[in-house]
Amino acid sequence: MDPVSPLPAIVSLFVALVTASLIVRKFGVTSDQGRFASIDGLRGYLAFFVFLHHACIWYFYLRTGKWALPPSNLYTHFGQSSVVFFFMITGFLFFSKLLNGRISGVDWGRLFVSRFLRLVPLYFFLIILFFLLVAYFSKGRLLEPAPKLIYGMIKWLGFRVLGAPDLNGIKNLSLPVASITWSLPYEWFFYCSLPLLALIIKITPPVRYIALGFVSIAGMVWYPNMDILILVPFLSGITAAFLVRSDWFQRFAVRRMSSLISLSCVGLAVSAFPSAYEITPLILLSVAFWLIASGNSLFGILVNPVSRTLGEFSYGIYLLHSITLFAVFNFIIGLPESRALTPISHWLVVTGITPVLVFICFMTFRFIERPAMRSTATVTAWLRAHLTSRTTKRAASIVPPG
Repeated sequence: MDPVSPLPAIVSLFVALVTASLIVRKFGVTSDQGRFASIDGLRGYLAFFVFLHHACIWYFYLRTGKWALPPSNLYTHFGQSSVVFFFMITGFLFFSKLLNGRISGVDWGRLFVSRFLRLVPLYFFLIILFFLLVAYFSKGRLLEPAPKLIYGMIKWLGFRVLGAPDLNGIKNLSLPVASITWSLPYEWFFYCSLPLLALIIKITPPVRYIALGFVSIAGMVWYPNMDILILVPFLSGITAAFLVRSDWFQRFAVRRMSSLISLSCVGLAVSAFPSAYEITPLILLSVAFWLIASGNSLFGILVNPVSRTLGEFSYGIYLLHSITLFAVFNFIIGLPESRALTPISHWLVVTGITPVLVFICFMTFRFIERPAMRSTATVTAWLRAHLTSRTTKRAASIVPPG
């Protein structure tokens, strides 16, 4: 079998959906669903496609030692196009919040607290696993100066914005984490630039948030890996936020014909272009996304309870799949044996990993992500009370006596 055959992807996706359906049957569908049901369902497929993208890369990496895009448009787009869609989702959802905020106002404190609690806890869980791997391969010994090690760890805790160095002299161990966390700085840059975007639509945030926006812009200019083309999907998501407010476009988007248009755009982008990071495929993917954001469910697939449940675990699948692959190929099978696997055997291993990964991500969602998200109101209220108290004490301290 060809290692880039689409058949294993189909089988693995089927196993993921069966696993998600068993979780639905046992635990039900959570009621924490947003207004955009198709977006909720889309996320899970995107994260799982990134998993397949890296599973294919691992086949060639084990044999060549080179971490590179797979020799397949399909498996390349599984990674690149999925990340493009994730960026579009971010641009769409958060610019929609700004548009809604023209009437209801924007609670900036709660917005940033919610982002912190949504992204940071599971990311720190991943980084702890990474640090444990470093300790294991170092055999608990210090192989480089302690200040250098600590500085490298601090960089990793900075969501890749500060860099992603090898730690303690262990080369290439960072690949399982670096290969999937590269997109997170772009997400943070966008979140922090929201106050400046708000000014464009005549919302005036507090000065401290406007200052944060300028810091974000400076960060993007400074960031060594910044690719301006990566910002296009965010603009596409912003465009979608306007389109969903058009009754005509919404009526067009929910037609069955629009499902065909959406799938055709994605199919053309994948088959005709070796990379998603070009203008033409970005336009094609944008058209598909605009329709989905406006309510197109791809013949009902995206709003299915199983799809929405898989979507709940999307952040976990995205963050944890690569380190899971690393653990299986290094510790369970062993590197020599993994290199000797035939394409069929390699993909059978990946298919076997699939239900384990989905269940792990269900557990991390249940015990790490969801509790953190549900504490947003409490944490926001505590921070406000704490800041108010400090401000009051500071004001009292400068009032002259008598």
